Amino acid sequence: MRDLFERIIENKGPLGKWASQAEGYFVFPKLEGPISNRMKFQGKEVITWSVNDYLGLANLPEVKKVDGDAAYEHGSAYPMGARMMSGHTDFHEQLEQELAEFVDKESAYLLNFGYQGIMSAVDALVAKDDIIVYDVDCHACIIDGVRLHVGKRFTFKHNDVESLEKNLERATKMANETGGGILVISEGVFGMRGEQGILKEIVALKKKYNFRLLVDDAHGFGTLGKTGAGAGEEQGIQDDIDVYFATFAKSMAGIGAFLAADKEIIDYLKYNLRSQMFAKSLPMIYVKGALKRLNMLRTMPELKNKLWENVDALQNGLKERGFNIGTTTSCVTPVYLNGSIPEAMALVKDLRENHGIFCSIVVYPVIPKGLILLRMIPTATHTLQDVAETLEAFSIIRERLENGTYKRLSAAVAAAMGE
Repeated sequence: MRDLFERIIENKGPLGKWASQAEGYFVFPKLEGPISNRMKFQGKEVITWSVNDYLGLANLPEVKKVDGDAAYEHGSAYPMGARMMSGHTDFHEQLEQELAEFVDKESAYLLNFGYQGIMSAVDALVAKDDIIVYDVDCHACIIDGVRLHVGKRFTFKHNDVESLEKNLERATKMANETGGGILVISEGVFGMRGEQGILKEIVALKKKYNFRLLVDDAHGFGTLGKTGAGAGEEQGIQDDIDVYFATFAKSMAGIGAFLAADKEIIDYLKYNLRSQMFAKSLPMIYVKGALKRLNMLRTMPELKNKLWENVDALQNGLKERGFNIGTTTSCVTPVYLNGSIPEAMALVKDLRENHGIFCSIVVYPVIPKGLILLRMIPTATHTLQDVAETLEAFSIIRERLENGTYKRLSAAVAAAMGE
């Protein structure tokens, strides 16, 4: 027998081993100043493509005023206690009603945080005899929710309807034996690749198989669909989504999340969602702030229009210059390059130090070895000048990656880390 912490000290994990080289710069960086298209990083102004403020609400004076007034009136504690015990207010109910109407569902329920909320929702929706079938590329919060399930679960290949059907056949056979039901889980927008989930194809299979559909639409809510109601509206199948989930942390530039479904299902979740039953109610600062933001989503289509003007300019410009942005069908803009982790570090440092471009870097184990993913999030606050400067910088760094500049710069790091 050995001390529990020995393993932790000896093996910090595939990302943790880079902490001494990466922390404070590549991971856990500090962006400073008002949330906007240009912020400060280590004292220098950078064009920021790494903030999920899609509609540019975070720093608007009218939004900050509502947040400030709510903080002044209620403080950060009110309401005190869990919703079921002492943390329930008319404003919570109002926000739930308006959210349900916005996404065209009968009822909605507020969640304190998206991550723990969707985890708890998965746990509450299935019992031991039920079977979960979910897209292999689902976000970590869904995977962690699935891990709570004591019954059987199957993954289907990402956005692969044939793989889904094969697994639905397996799940149906098993459900007939156990007497359970089937829950299918997909995302409205997959946040890393930017692809919309194949929701239309999934719901078409309801004619053949008996299952319910849970959709995590964190990146689609506010950005997709005629009104901004998300990927379901965009694909014309919102009515066929049985349980709809979205977070306030993206388009709403806040904290919190919600579930929407038929009233009977929401009523069940209210009394069985452990992450909400045993946690403090969403503070009034965030509730009143979300009411203001939701009103702006509904009444100011120019915000979404400006967002998509920037998305189209960035994505079209990258494609015209021959960059691989995958098959994104959303605002999320991935750029795939070939290279090692040390080369990725050198490349990103060049982008930030010499070109004033800040975007997120994604490497193994999140994506396969040998690939570098630069993930960009356009927002309504960006300008076409931001896009032009970024496109020019990307052309330069690609040339340096291909001619071996970053490989030479990173040789010492690679040798030190045994890569």
